[in-house]
Amino acid sequence: MMGASRVISALVLASQSPRRRELLTSLGVEIDVVPSLYRETDLPGTSPLELARTHARGKALEVRLRRPEAVVVGADTVVDVDGTALGKPGGPGEAASMLRTLSGRAHLVHTAFAVADGAELIEREATTEVRFYSLSERDIEAYVATGDPFDKAGAYGIQGRGAALVDRIEGDFYTVMGFPLGLFVRTLAARGLTLAAVGAR
Repeated sequence: MMGASRVISALVLASQSPRRRELLTSLGVEIDVVPSLYRETDLPGTSPLELARTHARGKALEVRLRRPEAVVVGADTVVDVDGTALGKPGGPGEAASMLRTLSGRAHLVHTAFAVADGAELIEREATTEVRFYSLSERDIEAYVATGDPFDKAGAYGIQGRGAALVDRIEGDFYTVMGFPLGLFVRTLAARGLTLAAVGAR
């Protein structure tokens, strides 16, 4: 249980996101991917930040039911434009529309995570401001044609081709990529959990 000081060397990730798996693996721990059966819904009237918190919690709790012995991590990222949440686009038209909305302006990216360890649950979130360059229709069409936007909140990823869309950020890069690593490690440490590879440095 959380609160007991111990070193952990493996985590269960309640997500199929290759980016989150890559980020958590970079911490030097073993990652077991167990996709959550939790169904994400829009939840009208819920703020983008609370939506991210709700989905992260739902993913972690669902997988905890199947893997009660493990330390389970759920996470969710939501793009926030003036209080409106942008999720993953349903197709090329919706992706292009989202990119037009983001063009030439700032928006917020919220990433929440929930850690289930036995009966304990801890939740945290991080927010980063991202400003896009002004995008031409050619820019938008070319990026959508890559297929990169379709599995990403707000129809872009800050890594890879999507980096060319971003003028600057204010905050943590990894929050925009999908998982705030620094906050995660410190959150675990505050509850007496040390990741094996991190603690060995």
